Amino acid sequence: MNTTRFCLVRHGETDWNAERRLQGHTDIDLNPRGIAQAAQMAKAIKAIDLQFDVLYTSDLQRAAKTANAIETLFKIKAIVDPSLRERHLGVLQGVSTAEAPQFDAELWKNHLSRDIHEELRGGESIAQFAQRIHQALEKIRQQHLGKTILLVSHGGALDMMYRLANNQALDAEKAVSVPNASLNWISHDGSAWKVDRWADTSHLDSLALDNLDL
Repeated sequence: MNTTRFCLVRHGETDWNAERRLQGHTDIDLNPRGIAQAAQMAKAIKAIDLQFDVLYTSDLQRAAKTANAIETLFKIKAIVDPSLRERHLGVLQGVSTAEAPQFDAELWKNHLSRDIHEELRGGESIAQFAQRIHQALEKIRQQHLGKTILLVSHGGALDMMYRLANNQALDAEKAVSVPNASLNWISHDGSAWKVDRWADTSHLDSLALDNLDL
């Protein structure tokens, strides 16, 4: 059995996370708390002596700067992969959850209902997003069979990876949280995916925010 393991990391906190503002592809930087979370996460990986073979990250700076904490501590270089980006949320990008019902009530209703074909006026449907994330994950797996991959990405992207590994329907309500700077493990034994552990934040000094970008 040639098991390939993924340790999935969500980026550290941003100001838009704290404001409950939808980010999507908007390239928002980490805030001071997010920078601290990234450092704590990297030290935790070092402390548990996680043996990984390669590091991947989304190209958006909130993920890339989180990965940089690992790069600095382990003296390695991450592979930057734009296909690991968050879902593009169309016209909802930059809108907070408090503002959204007034911004466009019908669109917000469709978003919350998890209509898998809703593209949010210029964005990416859940079905398109799922296909992109699944293809990215499978490509990485095939390139590193039997290895352990450390991967820094986004809350919605990690939720999609959870759905893949747990056979959860795309239109089903979110089943798990994906806190900032959390560690999450999935694996593939050569025939199927499975979730091994999820939403570990024991290495962080305080509570981390869950993801909003569904």
